[in-house]
Amino acid sequence: MLLGPPGAGKGTQAQIIAGQLGVPAISTGDIFRANVSGKTELGLAAKSYMDAGDLVPDEVTVAMVKDRLAEADAKAGFLLDGFPRTIAQAEQLRSSLHDLGHALDRVLELVVDEDELVRRLSTRWVEVDGQRVQREDDKPETVRHRLQVYREQTAPLSGFYDSEGLLARIDAIGTVDEVTERALGALGQDGAEGSEQPGGPTGQPSAG
Repeated sequence: MLLGPPGAGKGTQAQIIAGQLGVPAISTGDIFRANVSGKTELGLAAKSYMDAGDLVPDEVTVAMVKDRLAEADAKAGFLLDGFPRTIAQAEQLRSSLHDLGHALDRVLELVVDEDELVRRLSTRWVEVDGQRVQREDDKPETVRHRLQVYREQTAPLSGFYDSEGLLARIDAIGTVDEVTERALGALGQDGAEGSEQPGGPTGQPSAG
């Protein structure tokens, strides 16, 4: 599983690392889109909450994730990108993985200084009608609010997984290739150096 604040590079690293390991990269965004567009029972339930402007309950989100992890391509392993987001979700995920005969092997936390995160996100631009504009959620004041929400809701997962001996903190400053090398090193992959090794038992990175 990849853990880290907005702008840490989770999406980029998830695709690269999953490719190196030969497992699917799974994000809740992809899962939600697939369920909603496919009009599954869970997708319709989630859409009813979203249409009402309400948060989708954890049990619906975790059920979607569990269904995705039960698919054939995830049997040999998977990499979760940005999920769980809270300790409550992490506890439900652990129960779901147990039901599927899986367990997380590693949790990689991408560590980046907050000022660098603000710089990265506030310098992103998109093109609209031929003009480069900044998205509202990428403006510096909005970015700092997003980071505050992350600190309050998701950052506690670092201690949660550290206490279970699963966490490896990865310096996410540098080139994409440098960060990938550190991450693969934490997973015990040959030819990768310069990462911080997690405590606890070793194992193949087959489930996160």
